[in-house]
Amino acid sequence: MSARVTNIARNTSYFTIALIIQKLISLTYFTLYARVLGPADLGKYYLAISLTSIFSIFIDIGLSNVLTREIAKHPDRAGNWLGAVLAIKIPLAIITALAVILFVNILGYPPLTKELVYLSTIAMVLDSFTLTIYACSRGFHNLKFESISSVIVQSIILVVSLIVLHYGGGVRWLMLSLILASSFNFCYSLFILWHHWHLAIRPLWHWPRLKRAILLAMPFAGYGIFQRAYIYLDTVLLSKISGDVATGIYQIPFKIINALQFLPMAFVASLYPALSLYWQENREQLSTTFNRAMHYSAIISLPLAIGGWLVAEPLVAIFSASYTGAVWPLRFCLVAVPFMFLSYPIGSLLNACDEQRANTRNMFIVLIISIIMNLLLIPPLGAVGASITVVVTNCLLVILGLIKARAIAPHLWRWLKQFGQTILASLLMGVIVWLLTPHLNVFLVVIIGAVVYGLALLLTGSITVADVQSVVRSFRRRPVINN
Repeated sequence: MSARVTNIARNTSYFTIALIIQKLISLTYFTLYARVLGPADLGKYYLAISLTSIFSIFIDIGLSNVLTREIAKHPDRAGNWLGAVLAIKIPLAIITALAVILFVNILGYPPLTKELVYLSTIAMVLDSFTLTIYACSRGFHNLKFESISSVIVQSIILVVSLIVLHYGGGVRWLMLSLILASSFNFCYSLFILWHHWHLAIRPLWHWPRLKRAILLAMPFAGYGIFQRAYIYLDTVLLSKISGDVATGIYQIPFKIINALQFLPMAFVASLYPALSLYWQENREQLSTTFNRAMHYSAIISLPLAIGGWLVAEPLVAIFSASYTGAVWPLRFCLVAVPFMFLSYPIGSLLNACDEQRANTRNMFIVLIISIIMNLLLIPPLGAVGASITVVVTNCLLVILGLIKARAIAPHLWRWLKQFGQTILASLLMGVIVWLLTPHLNVFLVVIIGAVVYGLALLLTGSITVADVQSVVRSFRRRPVINN
């Protein structure tokens, strides 16, 4: 058992490190895009990616999740399950690609935008099948190859983008760099599939297995569709209502907030197995672990929101003076950060306790509210309206999740007792940041703010020296579970 736990810990480490690196690389080339392209072309580029990101879920419909789970249960049947999933996804990919082309033409986008969407569709199809292949690796309890590839892919995009921008290439060539990176990822995943897992890309048209795969995928499909639409639909609506410039401006807060989410994503990757175990064996420990997760999520997210609000202006200035309109959208999106962070352990708790339907229902409600608010607020407010919607809907998602969570285990609200202390520590840090921002470089202010915040947490009792020592020890010791 200890070897298995060590393997899980190793996979989590691979995933976390890769996630951090790829987010940093992604933010680097996004900054280059923003500075060189300007808001209008940046808006066109990310509209194409947002549109195909929404449609991509209709190729997979949760099948990759099913593949991972079934291979984990029955490794000897990996080839059969992979064949069944491919047999379903190939026609879905063709239908979805045609649907994207039809959709973008019906909406009447200009020729350049259409071209970008067509190119992004190629990357969408490649990425979807790559996801399926790596789902096999996950089923074999291996995240190493996927983690390495994700970093290489982002590096390819960065290097090719630098070359394109150096020689004056426009958004079409930048989109081709995305296709090149996706093509590498697909070929690399094929090599891993053949060389390490001894599996081949071969669709198997076996109706009983196809039917079972589709039925198993349905619970995942609903949540995936609603979540993907929720994340990217505001960009699409913004492009149609307010135009390319507003869409480009909105990408500044969107990318910054997206980059910050590697923290709760990595955290939940290690949290989910523990919650699943405690749900079966120890409800009191389930409650303790959940409370600790919520407390740590608040500790991390509150200073990001408060500090980010105060340094929003110099932060946006990094991208160039063309994006001054992004300051207030960024500030509103930063208000949503604590809710975003808290929603991760809540969602993980519901999934671990067999409440996937509650997660799906909550996401559907939030999606509907998001559509209504965006349609009401974007016409008069543009990107600011979209960012206000982000705040309200993320807050609603947390509230809906907590309502469901309170019936799962005892004492799920204990994390709120320390919430006030964490807010006080964040406000103390905020005062320092506010005083220093006009006089020092923004990066130096961030470092000083982090130090002040750490001391404030200790002074207010939000964390203790014992908590710090416990975290340090957890990094030093090797995890062992005895039978």
